[in-house]
Amino acid sequence: MKRTIKDFIFEKSLLFLALLTLAGLAGIVWFLFKEGMPVLDTISLKHFLTGHDWYPTEDPPSFGIFPLIIGSVSVTLLAAVMAIPLGILCAIYLSEIASSRLRSIFKPFIELLAAMPSVVIGFVGMTVLAPFLQDYFGAPTGLNVLNAAILLALMAVPTICTISEDALRSVPRSLKESSLALGATHWETLTTVTVPAAFSGIATGVMLGLSRVIGETMVVLMVAGGAALIPESL
Repeated sequence: MKRTIKDFIFEKSLLFLALLTLAGLAGIVWFLFKEGMPVLDTISLKHFLTGHDWYPTEDPPSFGIFPLIIGSVSVTLLAAVMAIPLGILCAIYLSEIASSRLRSIFKPFIELLAAMPSVVIGFVGMTVLAPFLQDYFGAPTGLNVLNAAILLALMAVPTICTISEDALRSVPRSLKESSLALGATHWETLTTVTVPAAFSGIATGVMLGLSRVIGETMVVLMVAGGAALIPESL
């Protein structure tokens, strides 16, 4: 009876905290819509979504977010192309190939990368990566889509790698041993048994990693030029 009461209190406490979190999120969304909706009194929704000019401080102001959308999508897709394979392959190496000593060294280092502040990463992109890209590609400036995508990929890889590695290591050892006992090679076991069994965890890691990429503002603002223009090249 006493245990049942404790379980009931614990369950209801978690429910309350979950609802409180959702209420806070709903409040943020409501505040953003409340403060932003008056803009549609002066311009149409179509112009807001498809307009190419973003000059909110002019008189009259111009609110066209189409270049902002295209820039965000471009940076996100390019970062995903780099981060997803790198993060998953790194997780496979740490969980299936690396020795326990190497894993104990590299795993904390990768997790530490996930805690790096956005401002620090953006500063490195401005002072180190931007001059390199400008000199190597002969570009007019190193503050571009490629610079932002590389840094965003660097921010996403630790999350993807850490969660995917945990998912791979949680696959029952009996599945791997059964595959090997049937004559499959280590590579065949990895590709046909281990990775499919851990797919849901890997997919979760990818989604969380890309969520940070999509929601990142500071790095993109610092290293992508800070202009509301549709990118014509990397």
